[in-house]
Amino acid sequence: MTQVITQTASQSRAGWLSGLVGVVIFSGSLPATRVAVMDFDPAFLTVARAAIAGILALAILLVSKPIRPKRSEWVSLVIVAGGVVVGFPLLTALALEHISSARSIVFIGLLPLATAIFGLLRGGERPRPVFWLFSVLGSTLVAGFAAMGSETGALSGDLYMLGAIIVCGLGYAEGGKLSRHLGGWQVICWALVISLVPMVVLCAVTMPTSADTIGVSAWIGLGYVSLFSMLIGFFFWYRGLALGGIATVGQLQLLQPFMGLVLAALILAEPVSWAMIGVTVAVVLCVAGAKKFA
Repeated sequence: MTQVITQTASQSRAGWLSGLVGVVIFSGSLPATRVAVMDFDPAFLTVARAAIAGILALAILLVSKPIRPKRSEWVSLVIVAGGVVVGFPLLTALALEHISSARSIVFIGLLPLATAIFGLLRGGERPRPVFWLFSVLGSTLVAGFAAMGSETGALSGDLYMLGAIIVCGLGYAEGGKLSRHLGGWQVICWALVISLVPMVVLCAVTMPTSADTIGVSAWIGLGYVSLFSMLIGFFFWYRGLALGGIATVGQLQLLQPFMGLVLAALILAEPVSWAMIGVTVAVVLCVAGAKKFA
């Protein structure tokens, strides 16, 4: 019995550590996307990052030759692909045409709740009632902040971000469930590969007519979201969800606003208001409570 408890505790720590690495990598996604959409069309950015990551994923699978997913697992992989390969990147790119990355980062405060809800529906997890109290409170703070926003075009950007959070939460939960027996890096690689052909075709169709108008920073942004946000980050993230639990490790996403706001201020020179900081701190406190009672 003691050995089982020790093993479970060790798996939980490994899950939290792996999830934390994933969150650190993901924290640069929205600032990098903001930089990229200054020169790239959102549709091209979405398919290009998926195509680049898909080619790398195909190479990884060809070299490693893992066991192919079962027939029943392909539906889950399609859901993952729709949520994190296409849905979240496209909707966030569209959102960042209307709002600043600093504002969009605050919406990440809704991701733990969305992930936990889909973890309940798709992963069979059952956190305690107090967990949901803290999660809902944190989400309410984020929604209240968004309602007070005064940025031009904020409503359209906010709606895109809400849609992005929903599809991403589903993709995270589905991928976390699948990673328990398929493996975290295999899940994202297979999801990228099944999306590869349409992504490459759409990439060719939406490609800019000239590269002369594309700045170096936009290319760097595209490189980051393709290699780190779309591929490497998921190696750690899905492993963390599988080992530590979808709902509980999912709460680590609330550290993303802290890291993302710092990057938005340092890299993009975007203003970070005291309201943004205050909401982020309050939401993180809610997540701490949710973790304790998960």
